[in-house]
Amino acid sequence: MNAIRHIALALAFLSVGLTALFSAPPDQKDAKAPVGVSYYRQVRPILQQHCQGCHQPAKSMGGYVMTSYGSLFDKGDSGEAGVVAGMPQESKLLAQIVGKNGKAPAMPKGKDPLLGHDVTLIRDWIAQGAKDDTPLSARQVVDAEHPPNYAMPPVITSIDYSPDGKILAVAGYHEILLHKADGSGLAARLIGISERIQSLAFSPDGKSLAATGGDPARFGEVQIWDVAKRKLRLSLPVTFDTVYGASWSPDGSKVAFGCADNTLRAIDAQTGKQVLYQGAHSDWVLETVFSTDASHLVSVSRDMSMKLTEVPTQRFVDNVTSITPGALKGGLQTVARHPKKDELLIGGSDGVPKIYKMYREKKRVIGDDFNLVRAFAGMPGRIFKVRYSADGSRIVVGSSFEGRGEVQVYQEADAKLVSQFTGQKGGVYALAYRPDGKEVASAGFDGVVRFNDPSTGKLIRELLPVSISGTRVASVSPAKK
Repeated sequence: MNAIRHIALALAFLSVGLTALFSAPPDQKDAKAPVGVSYYRQVRPILQQHCQGCHQPAKSMGGYVMTSYGSLFDKGDSGEAGVVAGMPQESKLLAQIVGKNGKAPAMPKGKDPLLGHDVTLIRDWIAQGAKDDTPLSARQVVDAEHPPNYAMPPVITSIDYSPDGKILAVAGYHEILLHKADGSGLAARLIGISERIQSLAFSPDGKSLAATGGDPARFGEVQIWDVAKRKLRLSLPVTFDTVYGASWSPDGSKVAFGCADNTLRAIDAQTGKQVLYQGAHSDWVLETVFSTDASHLVSVSRDMSMKLTEVPTQRFVDNVTSITPGALKGGLQTVARHPKKDELLIGGSDGVPKIYKMYREKKRVIGDDFNLVRAFAGMPGRIFKVRYSADGSRIVVGSSFEGRGEVQVYQEADAKLVSQFTGQKGGVYALAYRPDGKEVASAGFDGVVRFNDPSTGKLIRELLPVSISGTRVASVSPAKK
């Protein structure tokens, strides 16, 4: 009986609570007015994803910039204000995304129209007064007129030499720093909208530079820069997280990259049109490389696989690595192709560099690892980057373990250790072999680029690629004798 009374009492209290909840006095219900559309949380992400690629300080199409709240109210080349607070019908921005007289919207240019829900959000935001609710902590503007200011060296995630060996591109915060490869000075700062630059790759002719990155958990971006003019030629927003592993097709017509949504993609390098989409991976795709004839594309992923995709058909062909459970220990981080043949150098969580043939020549048997050519001595920790010398005779491998970095050079043909670099401080995440084979640049956690002799491992010089608290950009220190 006591149990029954307890249950009855609980139900009575529940009934009273529900009555109070659903029978609040009218004045109490009206006390909470409808919340207006948020610029920072609702409108800004739409503009980032669909508009800022063509309307940013580095590439202001139509004379209109959309990367800051204040610039949305400016007049572009048309002479009409983009946003007129409280007057959607007078706002050029809204007119461009709505369309008139049965015609498709003019913007986003060359893409599908915005979803009706997104258009409604923008219209309502303007009608409600186009208010700015950006937090004070997020109001910093970064562009060519307001370049990044470094309190400490940034973690360097990628570096690459131009094909002529004269320029070294270094990933920074919101920018790519172009340094003269001999250490004599900074040539240019290419500042874009992505907070992080995850990968850099010069085109085969050296005229263009591709970069992938974005803002973590917000948007990804592929940038293509005109190197000579120091101008952003293409900015393509992709997915809702940073993107990785840029690579060029040998003829320079396509750029491939990997995404945190587990996809492999490629675009036309001139137009930005997507020409390949593959979803066979089950985790982040971290690096890519084309075959020598550009007919196939290889990708490596945190899912412990290296996959082969046919470019013209976008068809997944094969797992290049073994598919036997336990054959690979952890995810794959990096891949590079031999300069003269279709062999692939990979590295990842198990710390063991390996070379694989790109194409399978016999029927797969469960348990085999037929495409494996050779494995090298294990590195401490996780391998973050592998690269070939220009002639393919040597490889360089960089790793990180418990805050310490290591770089080693091997003979490609027999896996013989050639040198181990001195001077490494912190994890090594980026490597680049100078085209003439006489130097290897390495960088990572401590934000310093080091140049070593690959034959001896001797440190030649160090480069601080950014200004720190008023110090000179490109501070160079020669190696100690």
